[in-house]
Amino acid sequence: MMDMSLYAAFLVAAFALCVTPGPDMMFIVAMGGRGGPSAGVMAAFGVACAMFVHTVAAALGLSALFLALPTLYHVLRWAGAAYLLYLAVKAFRDRSPVGAGAVAGPGLRRAFWQGAVTNLLNPKVILFNVAFLPQFVAPELGHVWEQFLLLGLSITVMGFAVDGSIGLLSGKLAELLRRSRRVARGLNIFSGTVFTGLAVRLVASAPK
Repeated sequence: MMDMSLYAAFLVAAFALCVTPGPDMMFIVAMGGRGGPSAGVMAAFGVACAMFVHTVAAALGLSALFLALPTLYHVLRWAGAAYLLYLAVKAFRDRSPVGAGAVAGPGLRRAFWQGAVTNLLNPKVILFNVAFLPQFVAPELGHVWEQFLLLGLSITVMGFAVDGSIGLLSGKLAELLRRSRRVARGLNIFSGTVFTGLAVRLVASAPK
């Protein structure tokens, strides 16, 4: 079903992409900083699930709509930026309690959905899947749908392993620091700044 040399090349390229800091990783660090290790891991899981949805869409050919309909790309881009700004405002306004046992930031379910929605509303991820995944599919072997799913599942699992570890570590560090009210407030400001920066980046980096 798969050309194993192509699959090996894909795994190397996918690992390089997963360990390279990017918007998703910054988002997960910010979520871990706000909500602790569990929130960081759940945000990473949400991002991973969204990535797999993108893969299925690419396999079905739905993602190609963004190449044919530029307006749809821009609508999704602005929606994603607006959602990130919404998260930034919530972070800036967060006055959660501090100290041992205090829970700050979003709950686990909300952390998952915020990670998923942020990734799903990023049209650059959709275009990435259109450009990246087909390079490692061998149509002459048949089972193109299954090849797409295998590639998508592989990069999803790999991405979650990397991002989940990042979310766990950032959350652990934040738990230690959050015992100080001043530091806790600084973490919320840091998270809000990250969300704002990601929103600006999403708007400003439109294709020419």
